Amino acid sequence: MGKLSQGRGRTAWGEGDATVSPAGKKGVLIGGALAVVGIVVAALVLLRGGGSTAATPEPGSTAAEPNDPSSAARTYLLAFGAKDADTASKATDAPTDASSALQDAWATLRPTQLTTKLGDVGAAQGDKATAAYTVTWNLGPGHTWTYTGNLGLVQAQGKWRVHWAPTVLHPKLEAGQRLAIASSAVPAVVDRDGKPLVVSGSGGLKLADDKVFPLLRSALTGHGQASEAFAVERVDASGKSQETLFGNPEGDHKPAATGLSLATQSAAQAAVDGYRGKAVLVAIQPSSGDLLAVAQNSNVTNAASAFSGQYAPGSTFKIVTATAALEAGLVTPDSSVPCPLTDRIGTRTLSNEGFDLGTTTVHKAFAKSCNTTFARLASQLPADGLAKAATQFGLNADFGISGLSTELGRVDPAANADEQVEDGIGQGKVQVSPMGAAVMAATAASGRAVVPRLWADGTKVNTGYTPPPGSVLSALRGMMREVVTGGTATGLSHSGSVFGKTGTAQFGDGAEAHGWFVGYRGDLAFAVFLEGANDSKPAVSLGAKFLDAL
Repeated sequence: MGKLSQGRGRTAWGEGDATVSPAGKKGVLIGGALAVVGIVVAALVLLRGGGSTAATPEPGSTAAEPNDPSSAARTYLLAFGAKDADTASKATDAPTDASSALQDAWATLRPTQLTTKLGDVGAAQGDKATAAYTVTWNLGPGHTWTYTGNLGLVQAQGKWRVHWAPTVLHPKLEAGQRLAIASSAVPAVVDRDGKPLVVSGSGGLKLADDKVFPLLRSALTGHGQASEAFAVERVDASGKSQETLFGNPEGDHKPAATGLSLATQSAAQAAVDGYRGKAVLVAIQPSSGDLLAVAQNSNVTNAASAFSGQYAPGSTFKIVTATAALEAGLVTPDSSVPCPLTDRIGTRTLSNEGFDLGTTTVHKAFAKSCNTTFARLASQLPADGLAKAATQFGLNADFGISGLSTELGRVDPAANADEQVEDGIGQGKVQVSPMGAAVMAATAASGRAVVPRLWADGTKVNTGYTPPPGSVLSALRGMMREVVTGGTATGLSHSGSVFGKTGTAQFGDGAEAHGWFVGYRGDLAFAVFLEGANDSKPAVSLGAKFLDAL
């Protein structure tokens, strides 16, 4: 049932409540409806600005015809609050139009309770008068809508009626307009360009697109805040909103912003999905540390592969070995070094993949990925030389990223000379995750410690790092560029100004090998990891597909 009150005195009816008469006697529920105490209209006293009105007639009853403006307004408002279309519409001068509009409003807004209040009733001016009203709609938890307006009253043949107009429902409604609810899913998390990643709706928080960022589902939904888009609007005949009268159609909370890029993720996912084997791609923005994209295809069985899977990095680790040798002053990029087909260093025999450069330069040996050259350089470093250089690229760092569990890598000082030789070419015991490889590339690109993050304030630095000196990184970048222009990654030569390093890393019994490409272009660093690819060329091709899609 609805409610009506006026001024200090108040007689009210609620859903399932007993009614109270002016004498204080309670009514009882009969057949699911209230037994209403009838009150003779002529005996009512209206005290403008502070009096009270009494009970509503039973729906469809033959109540006494109102013979004054106050009684007419009261009859309409009581019936409106009770959602009694028959009585309310007959209290107007256009019953058919009123009944249709009232029932549409009740069916659309679906109030759990309606409360109406009669305000001041102006003195009649001939056959016209006005009456102020207040209506409160309870539209569900947290949605109580109250507004005021004025009823026009007219007299015809001695009977007062409410003059029907859209303003009887709401003071701003115009001819041809109606009330409508706007309720829809709203963004709870958006990407760096403001595009929705997580939406909030009646079913709670969920990814806007299940195919986007599947590896980050819990991290994204766990950070989003439920927000409800609920509003009452006045709309025209076509349903187009003319004005929001109550609530907020865009939600009641500002969406959380992540550094992820929907465009970058789409390119990354398309690239890995187009590969028949197991493929992972992680992209980071060097300038900010924002994780831009993380994608792996359905062939990858380790769900945590991208973030914490530990793999031998192969020749991509020559970025670290070259840095250690340059920083130690063993060589410069132009130093002459041997690159024989095979070389025995200690008890280990190293070989290249079918090529012999003889005596060459460090930068060319790096571009062609000469194992014998970099194994020999590694053997000349202190036992902790590679571990220190790896730390300068974040591979021994530890970050607590909100919503993620990550392990960038593990590079310890070599236990012996043989292990150090193997470590120098990314075999041995060095371990790197695709995320760690992307951080390594981002460090080379930016020249500073990169703190990977999903949210601007969502990463805790448990163990940080300091990058290599600028002079060393400058030399290294020239060598990484040559890898693309004339080395092992020429497949990326038409994808812009790309810098990087390829890698092939044996694992298990050595019968199979992983394929890698680690690099950057502009303010985009990325790592491509192909589990069991046995070659780095597919990783280069996948990297080109990724960059070209951007």
